Amino acid sequence: MPPERRDPTQGTPFEAVIGLEVHVQLKTRTKMFCGCENRFGAEPNTLTCPVCLGQPGSLPTINRAAIEHAVRVGLACGCDIARSTKFDRKNYYYPDLPKNYQISQYDQPLCDGGGLDVAVGSERKRIGLTRIHLEEDAGKNIHAEGLPESWVDLNRAGVPLLEIVSRPDMRTPTEAGAYLRMLRLVMLYLDVSDCNMEEGSLRCDVNVSIRPRGSGVLETRTEIKNLNSFTNIENAIEHEIERQIALRAAGKEVVQETLHFDPVRGETKTLRGKEEAHDYRYFPEPDLAPLHIDEKWLESLRGTLPELPIARYERFQSLGIQPYHADVLVRDKDLADFFEEGVKICSKPQEIANWVVNAVKEETNARGVSAARIGISPARLVSLVEAIEGGKVSKQKARDVFRSMLGNEDAVDAVIASLGLGQVSDDAFLRAAVAEVIAENPAAADDVRKGKKNSVNFLMGQVMRKTKGQANPGMVTKLIQEQLGG
Repeated sequence: MPPERRDPTQGTPFEAVIGLEVHVQLKTRTKMFCGCENRFGAEPNTLTCPVCLGQPGSLPTINRAAIEHAVRVGLACGCDIARSTKFDRKNYYYPDLPKNYQISQYDQPLCDGGGLDVAVGSERKRIGLTRIHLEEDAGKNIHAEGLPESWVDLNRAGVPLLEIVSRPDMRTPTEAGAYLRMLRLVMLYLDVSDCNMEEGSLRCDVNVSIRPRGSGVLETRTEIKNLNSFTNIENAIEHEIERQIALRAAGKEVVQETLHFDPVRGETKTLRGKEEAHDYRYFPEPDLAPLHIDEKWLESLRGTLPELPIARYERFQSLGIQPYHADVLVRDKDLADFFEEGVKICSKPQEIANWVVNAVKEETNARGVSAARIGISPARLVSLVEAIEGGKVSKQKARDVFRSMLGNEDAVDAVIASLGLGQVSDDAFLRAAVAEVIAENPAAADDVRKGKKNSVNFLMGQVMRKTKGQANPGMVTKLIQEQLGG
């Protein structure tokens, strides 16, 4: 879980009021209103057609898969799903919007209300949603530093875009970060988007205002546009709160405007005056008929919802998993799925969690792949855990066995034998080794008889050295105490 940031309003008479508008590109095969491929990374302007280029005479059609994704998100967030909705034209000019209007939703959003439970430190908070609606994405402007011209890539124009608008329920940068991280997890669990912030498939606009602490009045807000990393979002909110507090302290008014956050300087800059709905001259999209949601279809989509992150976290804890491990697992769906497969065949869930959170996660990070592709199955990891529990290999040597198991199908016993790391549990052999060490270290043996526990550890270390680290440490400790009357 990310560390809690400081509250920039602490020690001041103000509190912050924060709302987020999150834009999520949906993972569909084709674009929102045409048959062009929806894919990141293609050569510029190669995934276009007359519809997404806005050429005269071209007509849009609605992507059914995008509607399904949007409805599933709304159901997961507890929204009311509109049984009848429509699309609207949102008019504005920008170089990456070839039609000079965007097909969006205005007064009849697909999803209304709802909310999301998020963990903020040890507390649980409900962040309400105002609405979720569907629209098409714009293209992308590429500005080359030092050159007088810019380029426009229209591959992104028309990609299905889900806009999720929160209520102004957040008060600190930490709460905003927790909400956004949970929202991203929900999208990943629903498998409706890859939520890759670096590629722009999850972007965020932030609305920030301040008011006297305890006041219920919403005061003048500013909007910070197109933030695409958790750190930048939290830094931008923190800076903007501090800027507005400084303005109020100097007796100045906060102006409603749209801002850009410069992550290098750590400050916001004015982009333009804040637009209102009437500036966009919304009107119903004449080329698309109203959309009606069938009740039976809606219920079938409800049945496809997976277990969501908060519920999964609570279930993992009910298995006896420590809170830290449960949190790490839930925040990485691939790791959590890997763990689930292991738990199905192992009665030691915390031991499996330890290995997945540490060894498996280390390999996924180092290789940049999912847990399913590191070269060891959950079943083979379970066999390693069982080998440790059965005394076949020590915990200290098991990590070497794990690394050797990656990328092959050898049984764990064969890998242990090939590495010469088998743990010795033979009673007669260990008794003899312990007796030799006691004879060689009479002072330490006498200390054990006097009840000094550190000397037990010393003698055990000597036995491990004599047996080249292969003695069963539990049996060695027991035999030392047995022979010395400890």
